[in-house]
Formats: sequence, C-alpha cells, structure tokens
Amino acid sequence: MKKWIIPIVIIGALVLFGIKSYNAMVGLDENVEEAWGKVESSYQRRADLIDNLVGTVKGAADFEKGTLEAVINARAKATSVNIDPSNITPEQLAKFNEVQGGLSGALKSLLVTVERYPELKANQNFLELQSQLEGTENRINVARDRFNEAVKPYNEVVRSFPNNLFAGILGFSKKAYFEAEAGAEKAPKVKFDFK
Repeated sequence: MKKWIIPIVIIGALVLFGIKSYNAMVGLDENVEEAWGKVESSYQRRADLIDNLVGTVKGAADFEKGTLEAVINARAKATSVNIDPSNITPEQLAKFNEVQGGLSGALKSLLVTVERYPELKANQNFLELQSQLEGTENRINVARDRFNEAVKPYNEVVRSFPNNLFAGILGFSKKAYFEAEAGAEKAPKVKFDFK
C-alpha cells in the first residue's frame, strides 16, 4: 500500500494543477471574448451611424453618386466579415482589418467630398452625425487596445511552461493581436495650397 502513495500523490497533484490551469485559461479566454464583443459593438455602432450619414448626404441633390456607392459597398463588406472570438487567427484579424480599413478610407473620401457642399456642412444632422462618427472612431481605438490588453495575459498563460502542455491538450491556443494597418507607419503627407 505504501508504494502506491507516491504515485497517487503525484497524479493527484497533476490533476489539481490541470484543473487550476484549465480554470485560469477559461477565465482569460472569457476576458478575450468579452473584449472582442466590445470591439464588434464599436464597429457596429459605426456601421449604424454610416447608414444615417449616407441618408443625410443623399439629401444633397447633386452629391456624387459614386462616393456614396463606395461607402455603401465598403460598409456591406465590413459587416459581412465575422470572427469567432474563441478562435481568432492572425489571418481572420488581417481580413477584418482590411475590410474595416476599406470602410475607413471610403468614409474619409466622403467627408472630404462634403467640403464642396456648403449646405451639407451647415446641416445640423450632418454635423451631429460627423461628431458621433469621430467619437465612435475613438471608441473603436479604445476597444481594440483593450482587446490587445486582454489577449496578452491569455497568451502568456497558454504559452508558458507547464501550462502550454495542458493548453494544447485542452484546446487553448495563442490568439492574434490587432496590428496597425499596412502603411500606418508612414506619416501622411500634408500639402497646403496657398493661392
């Protein structure tokens, strides 16, 4: 009977460590999923505001149809990409960033075009929507930062020894971070045209 005590204690210790590791990984995984939900919520708010913005801009009779169509198409692409927060891969996140970046570009183009329409620049609804969009862009940035902050401790736990042994067996793997869009490291060129 004494010869079985040591193996039983070792097995018991491994089981307890496995349970503790599993529960820690589940808690951190839930934090990542919650943070991802906030990212999606922020992007959804932007998508909803875009509908209102496009509707307001459509009221300007001679507004460029192509610019509006570009925004509408970019919004449709951006809302069509869905990510499973329990299995976020770098490829999925890159695709998500790509379509969201396309929407951001279309919005910037729309807002630049609006400069040629004084009746829109004076429209209170448009000004309010523009202000809400600016606030939403800030929310998106904060949500993305918080997502990355939630991913870091999760990745540290699932990649550190001996947790990594249990992580692989239990189906936990490293999650991707949000990264800057391609070309973000280059400062934009500002050109003033004084005539």
